[in-house]
Amino acid sequence: MRAIFDAWARALGSQFSGRMLLLSILPFILSVALWGVLLYLGFQPLLDAVQALFAEHGGFATSAGMLSMFGMGMLKTVAVPLLAMLLLLPLMIMSSLIFMAVAAMPAIGRHVEGRLEKQWGALERKEGGSLLGSLATALGAALIFLVLWLLSLPLYLFPPVALVAQVVLWGWLTARVMSYDALAGFASAEERRSLLRQHRGPLLAIGMLSGAAGALPGLAWIGGALISVLLFPFLAMLSIWLYLIIFIFTGLWFQYYLLTALHQLRAGAAVSPV
Repeated sequence: MRAIFDAWARALGSQFSGRMLLLSILPFILSVALWGVLLYLGFQPLLDAVQALFAEHGGFATSAGMLSMFGMGMLKTVAVPLLAMLLLLPLMIMSSLIFMAVAAMPAIGRHVEGRLEKQWGALERKEGGSLLGSLATALGAALIFLVLWLLSLPLYLFPPVALVAQVVLWGWLTARVMSYDALAGFASAEERRSLLRQHRGPLLAIGMLSGAAGALPGLAWIGGALISVLLFPFLAMLSIWLYLIIFIFTGLWFQYYLLTALHQLRAGAAVSPV
């Protein structure tokens, strides 16, 4: 636990430097450009498809009854846009995570390397990962996540269980993507596998804590959009930026934790008897 907290404290100290805040610009532009086009072309067709699905299968009566059970009957008139936003939200988060991992993690790695170099000296770069490996890891993890997320949708009938399931899923996805990128330029493939195996629990914990924090922009986006549909595009852009800020902090947290673990692994290997 101490190693997790120490990495968190270092990440917090680095988060608000001008360099780290500027890192959100490129992923933000990429995310907004992607989702601006997709929402312009596809949001109304998505609403129409959900509306038709509700009408065909009695979804309006079912959703009204379920919302009334939880004292939220006033939301029955916005059930269709609410469901559409719930379907879009994980896709928006995942795209932001992937853009951030590819565009910002190398700079985060150099930043953390410079900070830790003052403490331990230069850390040898063994380049056990690659950009192609990063993309393959991110897309493969995203595909697995989407399948599990779709399977977990019925759990929304039981909100506390659904919340736990979502935090675990986002924690796994974040840990999977960030861990590879944090070690790609520094550890050999063998060292990376060893570290991910030895630190599986702490890495999942960091991912889950970050995933829980990442729920806040989504709640603000959906809550604000329910008040006024006109706010939808502006809240979507604000949420993307907030996700990127959270993901940069998460990237720093993983980077500090894993580079510290890598240093300790190599230090232990250096003193082991031959």
